[in-house]
Amino acid sequence: MHVPALDLAFHVRLDFGEGPRTRFQPALQSFTRGFVALAGGVVSGPRLSGHVVPYSGGDWPRLWSSGLVEFEAHYMLEADDGAMIYIHNRGIAYANPEMTARIEAGEQVEPQDHYCRITPRFEAPEGRHAWLNRTVFVGIAERRGNSTFFDYYAVT
Repeated sequence: MHVPALDLAFHVRLDFGEGPRTRFQPALQSFTRGFVALAGGVVSGPRLSGHVVPYSGGDWPRLWSSGLVEFEAHYMLEADDGAMIYIHNRGIAYANPEMTARIEAGEQVEPQDHYCRITPRFEAPEGRHAWLNRTVFVGIAERRGNSTFFDYYAVT
């Protein structure tokens, strides 16, 4: 069998507002539900460039006391040619509870101090960006203040 490889497809910077992030504990659950709206961002790279459509969605994470975070984000990208692309981004992050508190407070931490991996799915129109619909991606992410930076790799 062919051993898959990873090819860098593009980078995304998501920008979040200065306001507070919503956090609450649902009844009968052991996690904290969060929400943060997306203010905008930039897409750049060898296979896709454009911007994140401001206020087109956000992230609804589940935060566990162990330091595990399960991401569930939905938002829109607009390619440089005007094509609209929907992204459903899921993933997990882990850091010990002390490091998680620092990240939640907006502090920048070293990449080796936490784990964050994502598996996005895209819905793109027919044409130049249709390859996004039929490609599996994995990514890494790093939060820096009010922005999160992603590198997306196509699995080949």
